[in-house]
Amino acid sequence: MINTLNRRNFIKGTAAISAVTILNPMTVFGTKANSAIRVGIIGTGGRGLSVISTMSANNNIHISAAADLFEDKLASGVKELNSLNKAKGLAQLSPSNQFLGSTAYLRLLQSKDIDAVLISSPAYTHPEFVEAAVNANKHIYCEKPVSVDVAGCKRVERAGMKANGKLSIVIGFQIRHATAYAEMVKQIHSGRIGEIMNAQLYYLSSGSAFKLFENVSDDELRIRNQYKFNALSGGILLDQGIHMIDVCNWTLQSTPLSARGYGNRKGAVGYGDTWTNFEIAYQYPNDINVSMHCSQVGTTFGDVCARFVGTKGIAEAHYSGGVYIEGPDPWDSGILRSTQDVLSPDLIAKGATGQSLHDSDKNKGKSFIQSIESGNYLNETASGSASTLSAIMGRNSAITNQEMSMEEVRYSDEKLEARLNMAQFER
Repeated sequence: MINTLNRRNFIKGTAAISAVTILNPMTVFGTKANSAIRVGIIGTGGRGLSVISTMSANNNIHISAAADLFEDKLASGVKELNSLNKAKGLAQLSPSNQFLGSTAYLRLLQSKDIDAVLISSPAYTHPEFVEAAVNANKHIYCEKPVSVDVAGCKRVERAGMKANGKLSIVIGFQIRHATAYAEMVKQIHSGRIGEIMNAQLYYLSSGSAFKLFENVSDDELRIRNQYKFNALSGGILLDQGIHMIDVCNWTLQSTPLSARGYGNRKGAVGYGDTWTNFEIAYQYPNDINVSMHCSQVGTTFGDVCARFVGTKGIAEAHYSGGVYIEGPDPWDSGILRSTQDVLSPDLIAKGATGQSLHDSDKNKGKSFIQSIESGNYLNETASGSASTLSAIMGRNSAITNQEMSMEEVRYSDEKLEARLNMAQFER
């Protein structure tokens, strides 16, 4: 085990000797930099930089390594990461810990300078990268989905079983850490809306243009436009709709038994094979029916919502538009219900906000880092895979135009081939 973690084990052992002795990390390690969790990032695009920026601002971490397939992404990413370290008085990334090319992720994971890794590369890489990180004995924060296909989900599950109790592995379903959502789910579980009869989920998003680049191969063009291809991103249900599916699995404390889906590519512009819209009817245990609507098209962003209808009330949560329960026993999270509401200085001082996910990334990152610091490791591979498989079942049901059971999905061992010549990106 690397020296930093050995020192943490020393702290844990000392605490066990005397429960009344509280050790200040500064006393044990000498400096803040020495006590920091050293984090590397694989995939220095927008989402990865957003996650690690929040993680850095709210935790004692030192961003120590970065890897990306493309030189421009790595260069811009390193610039941002160095500014995050500088703001905390920490050393910038060493050139020897900046990794470029198709094997960059392996070289980063082999580094002795990191304790944990953020995997924010395209979804098709997640199973391979998670497995490699477990083999390298690194703690893992992996963005969702865990995979684009069934075979990849199973691979992540196996990696999770291997790491169980030894490493923290969390999946980027940050909504579970949003205070407003967590409190709503707590109220539902306490029986506040009675027995759940059905649920309605929707994620209605604007689309994105197909980006063109000069003097690049077809493979590079596809990777840079990953969200347009099922084999690279999994499609819109696994990119965006999966967040609401995960909220539903969390709230119902189960996964769907079957799905019947519909959809098409209406409004699609440019290359690609991902569908622009889905409507999925899920059947959950206890005779609970769930409808899922997902679209990613045009220039207008609609809404994102999870609504649960119970025998005693209705609970619903919107990204923007409130998180609350209506009925005989109402409840409200305090999130503003209308985007037209004006946040007065008084409301702001009281912590009022119109965004229900305002603290989700912050809380998710804290949970991950604190699990490493405390030794109370987290393992979200099973729940992350379950939500990914739920989305895959809906997608595949629609594409094949037939009802599909979770049992069929798990036995299918589906594998989507990316068909990329990665040798061209070796550096």
